[in-house]
Amino acid sequence: MPPPEIRIRSFIGSCSPARLSGTGIPVEYVEGAFHLSMSSGTPRRADALRNRRLALDATTALLAEPGTPLTVENIARRAGLGAATVVRTFGGKDALLDAAVSGLLAPVVQRARDLLAETESGQALRLFIPELIAFQAAHHAASDQLGGLNVPTTTALRGDLARVMEEMVEEAQRGGAIRTDIAPSVATNLIGRTALAIARTQPPSQQLIDAYLAVLLQGLRPPT
Repeated sequence: MPPPEIRIRSFIGSCSPARLSGTGIPVEYVEGAFHLSMSSGTPRRADALRNRRLALDATTALLAEPGTPLTVENIARRAGLGAATVVRTFGGKDALLDAAVSGLLAPVVQRARDLLAETESGQALRLFIPELIAFQAAHHAASDQLGGLNVPTTTALRGDLARVMEEMVEEAQRGGAIRTDIAPSVATNLIGRTALAIARTQPPSQQLIDAYLAVLLQGLRPPT
């Protein structure tokens, strides 16, 4: 089991799998999303693929640095490319950020789906929440960079993640692991918002995470 955001993807449009190995999501999810993101229905020139990979990797690195302005110029500088090349490769900043963040979020969504399908009722939620916090702790700055941007793929993945987590809550309620007097949508919103707040805590504190999980899971148990 991997070590202990609702946001977050459907977030590896060319992010190095090694870069994500510490976020709590098993590396096989990262590698699968990486290869999928680089697939294309038509052949692409090697230099175009290389530029795409460099720009996405640079964007992902900057997303992990809160406070760093995420401008096309900064991305190009980190990637070792010209700003015009970055824009030409993606068509604009919105599309570039959409590709980078959705590449990060995709393995998170897939992990949630697999846990829901493969574990007993209630267990999926207990396993996924710490992984979600770990992911959000590593990438919470991404959400701050998306305001007002057109990021359809990332938006769709966020919706997917919320729906999967709501299914986790419903399954746990059916199995008697979670109280039924709280609507699944309310419980999902509560989990997501609180998890993000814990993930943003600086400096990171495993003790705080463990205490949050204990209090949250105890509070969600059916009344005796």
